[in-house]
Parts: sequence; structure tokens; C-alpha cells
Amino acid sequence: MVAVYGISAYIRLMAHLAKQKQKRELKSQRLELRVAPSAKAVILQAMAVSGLPAADLALQGAQRVLEDHERMLLRGADREVFLEAVRNPQVPSPRLVEALKLHAAKVSR
Repeated sequence: MVAVYGISAYIRLMAHLAKQKQKRELKSQRLELRVAPSAKAVILQAMAVSGLPAADLALQGAQRVLEDHERMLLRGADREVFLEAVRNPQVPSPRLVEALKLHAAKVSR
């Protein structure tokens, strides 16, 4: 139990935090925004709730947008593969046919 909750867990946590510090970049770039008062209120509330500065919240939001975009691109590529399989289906292998027959026999009981 000590290995899970004791010193070992503490060492893993400290190693993780040390890696996080190494990944940080020096904040040398500036980005200014004009936002509506309602948008500012939302940003300030998010800062208060999360404890994160506005720059980190903006970065997280931008990363989510990029991740969503990547998912859409992958879905588009997957869609093309799917449509090609529908247009030109392969002949099922004898093993697949046998497995389907076996399944049908078991399910119909």
C-alpha cells in the first residue's frame, strides 16, 4: 500500500512536476485583444474558477479548436474510406461466413 499512496507516489508526482517545469517556455510574446464587456466577464469568471491566467485560458481554447479541427479532418478521411468500402465491398472470407452462421445459430435459439 505504501508504494501506491506513500513515498513512491510522491516521487512520481515530483518527477511529473519537474517535467512540466522543463516544458514551459519563456513568455516573451504579446497578444492584445479587444473584447465585448460580456466576453470580458466570461473570461474573468473562468480565470477565477480555474485559477489560470487569461493567456493560459486562451491557449487551452486554441488547442481545443485545433484538436476539433484535426478530428474533423480525420473524420473526413475516414468517411472516404467508409464510402469506398460501401461502393466496392470485399467478398467475405470463408471464416467470416462460418462465424456469422455460428452466431446466427446461437442467437436464434
